Amino acid sequence: MTESLHLLIVDDDREIRDLLTRYLARHGYRVTAAKDGQEMRRYLADRNIDLVVLDLMLPGEDGLSLCRAIRADGGPPVVMLSAMGEDADRILGLEIGADDYLPKPFNPRELVARIKAVLRRVQTPGATPVNGAGALAFCGYVLDQAQRRLTDPQGAEVTLTAGEYELLVALATRPRRVLSRDDLLEITRGRSAGPFDRSIDVQISRLRRKIEPDPADPAIIKTVRSGGYIFSPEVTQQ
Repeated sequence: MTESLHLLIVDDDREIRDLLTRYLARHGYRVTAAKDGQEMRRYLADRNIDLVVLDLMLPGEDGLSLCRAIRADGGPPVVMLSAMGEDADRILGLEIGADDYLPKPFNPRELVARIKAVLRRVQTPGATPVNGAGALAFCGYVLDQAQRRLTDPQGAEVTLTAGEYELLVALATRPRRVLSRDDLLEITRGRSAGPFDRSIDVQISRLRRKIEPDPADPAIIKTVRSGGYIFSPEVTQQ
């Protein structure tokens, strides 16, 4: 299953690069390692990369800037690593488009699990749509699950990260139903929320900025006090 998947490790610590390269290769992945942003950009331009494992603290251009550039270019999903384990750093990484975040030091087995979870969410066009559904329409938007794309009322594509897409599918396929943070994490990642896990809140905020007419007064994804979130519009299948 993983033999054709190509990972790019970006870390300035040679020991970590070598360790992750060997460990991930043993799990069947093809692995390329880069020591900085310059090498990362070259490999992304020259090779077909399925996922980037990106260190936050890099010499020169840091991981946040590089992650933002990957997102702007429509690049592969990103799992961010950082020795800075504070919530603020994790939230900032997720805000600028990382698909998951893992603080150092970490167990390599957990990194593999996170990589697999992110890659499961990134299906190729033509894969079986979620819940057997095709395209879902709401508020003029069309969410095409077969092509994994969202178009706005004017027909323009809305750029979503893998995490944002999975979260939108989870909400749109369960309209007018209150979903807690734990529910959404279980649906999208197959795991329960930790006591301080705010990643769903971050992704909800990002989604609102992309699809709400007024993100400060959301009408599509509403907050339910002490409950979670509810996808309020009518959803029709096309």
